[in-house]
Amino acid sequence: MNNFTHSVLIVAVVALVTIGIRFLPFVLFRKDTPKIILYMGKVLPYAIMSMLVVYTLKNVSFIDGSHGIPEVIAITLVVLLHKWKHNTLLSILVGTLAYMLLVQIIF
Repeated sequence: MNNFTHSVLIVAVVALVTIGIRFLPFVLFRKDTPKIILYMGKVLPYAIMSMLVVYTLKNVSFIDGSHGIPEVIAITLVVLLHKWKHNTLLSILVGTLAYMLLVQIIF
């Protein structure tokens, strides 16, 4: 088996497993979704986003270099844009673009 075939098979298996995992809850909970699953669906997105913010800012030095100014500006922009437009994809895209421009051009 050559490298291309091996790579295609790996991608196919990963895709099938991902699709299976995505559809499994709909198959298992066709009629009644357990209350714990509904609760986790409401709570986990906020917990995950909080954890991502902490992970993102864990190595930011507020006493060296730009003092975390690009990070604070980008996070503020994301929060304000999301409060205004309620569009997660737009908020993340604009925040990422703003951060990259700030880091590459200004700071």
